[in-house]
Amino acid sequence: MTYLVLFLGVCFVLGGLAVASNPSPYYGVVGLVVASVVGGGWVLSLGVSFVSLVLFMVYLGGMLVVFVYSVALAADPF
Repeated sequence: MTYLVLFLGVCFVLGGLAVASNPSPYYGVVGLVVASVVGGGWVLSLGVSFVSLVLFMVYLGGMLVVFVYSVALAADPF
């Protein structure tokens, strides 16, 4: 169990680094999805499945809004 939590923590940090290091919004959203899935798995490993599901759904909705907004700004020809 300790190795699982350690693995999820490392993946969470790597997901955050993927968001911060990629200037393209398409690759940044992949890092956000990885970080949110791993964060939900981390909370799930604590035994709180409902909180994990709610956390994932809220993150998913927030990421969708940010991704659509950033793609709209990146595709703006003016």
